[in-house]
Amino acid sequence: MPALAVRNFGCRANQAEAFAWAESLLGRGVRLTADWSRSDVVLVNSCTLTGRTDRDVRKFIRRVARDNPAARLVVTGCYAQRLPAEVAALPGVVAVVPNAEKDGVPRRVLEALGAPDGTPTDGVTALRKRAFVKVQDGCDGGCAFCIIPSVRGRSVSVPPGEVAARVGELAGRGFREVVLSGIHLSSYGRDLEPRSSLAELVRGLAAVPGLGRIRLSSLDPRWTDSRLIEALTAEPKVCRHFHLSLQHASEHVLRLMGRSGGPEEHDRILREFRRLSPDAALGADVMAGLPGESEVDFRGLVDFLERSPLTYFHVFPFSPRPGTPAAERPRLAEAVVAERARILRRLAGEKDERFRRGFVGRALEAVVIRSGKDGAEALTDNDIRVRVPPGRAAAREFVRVAVGRVGPDRTEGEVVA
Repeated sequence: MPALAVRNFGCRANQAEAFAWAESLLGRGVRLTADWSRSDVVLVNSCTLTGRTDRDVRKFIRRVARDNPAARLVVTGCYAQRLPAEVAALPGVVAVVPNAEKDGVPRRVLEALGAPDGTPTDGVTALRKRAFVKVQDGCDGGCAFCIIPSVRGRSVSVPPGEVAARVGELAGRGFREVVLSGIHLSSYGRDLEPRSSLAELVRGLAAVPGLGRIRLSSLDPRWTDSRLIEALTAEPKVCRHFHLSLQHASEHVLRLMGRSGGPEEHDRILREFRRLSPDAALGADVMAGLPGESEVDFRGLVDFLERSPLTYFHVFPFSPRPGTPAAERPRLAEAVVAERARILRRLAGEKDERFRRGFVGRALEAVVIRSGKDGAEALTDNDIRVRVPPGRAAAREFVRVAVGRVGPDRTEGEVVA
């Protein structure tokens, strides 16, 4: 049976796409493997959010070509959309699929495999993961630093009936957690007729029989009002894990980004989430070193993050994207940007460990996302990955875990029920 390895870069929308492709291909006699060095075809879903992600994609493709010269690479995603000729020229690449033709990715993989005619594989057993469902694509925003709208297009939502049918199918096949993803999830439903919303979608999905819980990808604070916060925190099936694309806390920098809001508005949103969901993981995307960011702006960001109820944040050093307004502005010195990102990442690590330590001795509900001879990994609804000893939990089961030892990069515990 021919082997396929899938490598994702970037956002959860990419993860949801790859999840659907893998399911389709497993039903056509393809064996999914994590070992790309022994696979017949490697499917790469690329990202172009930063220059670093571009480099990471190129580096991975060249490594596959070096270590597995017989492998055929099918590449899609935002980097492939932006620079298809550059990607096609990389070693081992046999197909470059634009974003508009992503529905045809399984067919292109089968062509690269020589149209296998093997025995269908059980997708649930083979994937051993949570289910990712893309409910929205594209973005109507115009952030000065972001190239994604130009490679993903305008916001397009999947009708709620189609989403519910997909989620119902996955729940019926044993997936206990569904992750709703999108390029700009907060705008879900605004393009539909009749118009819908993320809150309405979540309320409808919560009624799907057999579904254990719903996890959300990133929310935009500009589209996160009190009604949405109340709807999400009031629904028991929604995970207590809310991630917001804050980007910054300085009004000056946010204006340079082409974004509205400021520290007071961000603080109000975060504290409303914390009030209504006291144990929730609260995360954010934060950028360091945007052209025009002063030392005062940066110190204000650090102060905001230190006193905020955020439990973690992802730090992105500014990366100029060709064709965006921010790329045309005078850049800060690379050493300054790197140092600011280092300070933010250190603070993020401290806050994350402090949050996890707050649950030592407590039992939390979790879903097992990996199980093997060396133990299992269970993900709590508030985003704590807990390593537990082997033999007590199978993949996709709901368990209760008692949190034990906590370190900078690891949380250990025991299955108690």
